[in-house]
Amino acid sequence: MKVFKFGGASIKDVAAIKNVAQIIQTYQDQPLLVVVSALGKTTNALEDVLRAYYEQDAPLLKEKLNVVKKSHLQILEGLFKPTHPVYDEINDIFVDLEWILEETPVDTYGYLYDQIVSNGELLSTQIVAAYFNKIGLHTTWLDVRDCIATDNTYQEAEVDWELTYNNIQQTVPPLLEQGIVLTQGFLGGTSENFTTTLGREGSDYTAAIFSYCLDAESMSIWKDVSGVLTGDPRLFDNMTKLEQLSYGEAIEMTYYGAQVIHPKTIRPLQNKQIPLHVKSFIDPSGSGTVIAQYEQLDYPPMLVVKPNQTLLKITSKDFYFVDEAKFAALFTLFAKYRIKVNMTQNTALAFSVCVNANRAQVQLLAQEIEADYSLETLEGLKLITLRYPNAATMERFDNGRVVYLEEKIRDTVQLVVDSEQVL
Repeated sequence: MKVFKFGGASIKDVAAIKNVAQIIQTYQDQPLLVVVSALGKTTNALEDVLRAYYEQDAPLLKEKLNVVKKSHLQILEGLFKPTHPVYDEINDIFVDLEWILEETPVDTYGYLYDQIVSNGELLSTQIVAAYFNKIGLHTTWLDVRDCIATDNTYQEAEVDWELTYNNIQQTVPPLLEQGIVLTQGFLGGTSENFTTTLGREGSDYTAAIFSYCLDAESMSIWKDVSGVLTGDPRLFDNMTKLEQLSYGEAIEMTYYGAQVIHPKTIRPLQNKQIPLHVKSFIDPSGSGTVIAQYEQLDYPPMLVVKPNQTLLKITSKDFYFVDEAKFAALFTLFAKYRIKVNMTQNTALAFSVCVNANRAQVQLLAQEIEADYSLETLEGLKLITLRYPNAATMERFDNGRVVYLEEKIRDTVQLVVDSEQVL
């Protein structure tokens, strides 16, 4: 059996959903599980709803919720007659959402995020499954929260693999015998039946979980690019497609910030040697990129840019060396406040670290270490990673650029620079 994942861009409007259906029709003669994200920019729109709700701005909340309703109604009207039962299913989801929004927020922001933003995937999958069935693709809608079991770490839940494996093995194979199974990406469920999310852009990870648990023949991620490129074509010219990529190199690229694949996706696939195909929904017949267990591939220079970075300089107040014990204590605090560390450098008295920007988390860290350390922060940065750089790429990035932090190891050069600098 195969597992396919379609992101928001692939189902952003009526034409896009019809295009996805045409792709699925070419594979309907084999067992197929399809993971689908929220429509277009729905996740962003629901995040706006959450902020308005959390701040108790009633007029703004109504406005932002209407944006979500309108976008889904337009797609319904383009795919179905007004009497189709999917209208009732979509209305029920919005009714459940409005029940949440009518109450005064008392829970944590993370918990509310998962209960509200998760509705994007519930809405999109009901619509797509209904359209598949309408055109003769027998499809079962599956609630992923009944399959992927997680802890209560809202917004970035940890998967209970044993329970998840058992859930999927019991639920999915009988459904695959009946036809296509379509489910939500990004979501999970707790033992108390609360909804969780697996981290932003986590639908890739969802597909990898199902691939692992079902021993899939392959997994395919359908994107708006021809495959994995040597750099983001929105930032760099003349980027080329990689025909093959090893699991290890894919993990390196996602670690450094490449957005074509969610960082947690590769490990479950590598553990069972399941190949990952990155293909284009614009050109479905294209070869795409195959990620698998390759050895000693020759790679061209590759460029990865991670935006929204903050540089922290942590300096000892008492002139004690920043040694291993102090490093251990600092990294414990990074983990405590979920501060993602992307690059480090240290001197005798100072420790510089490039992290994903999150002012609230950094402020909590600052409060905890203020007795022993002074903390300087520099915001508005980006981290550039050059993999397998040649002389031309090095010259391009060395030419008059202000670099706040730099590190060079065998195959990799990393530079922390101002976000306004032209690439």
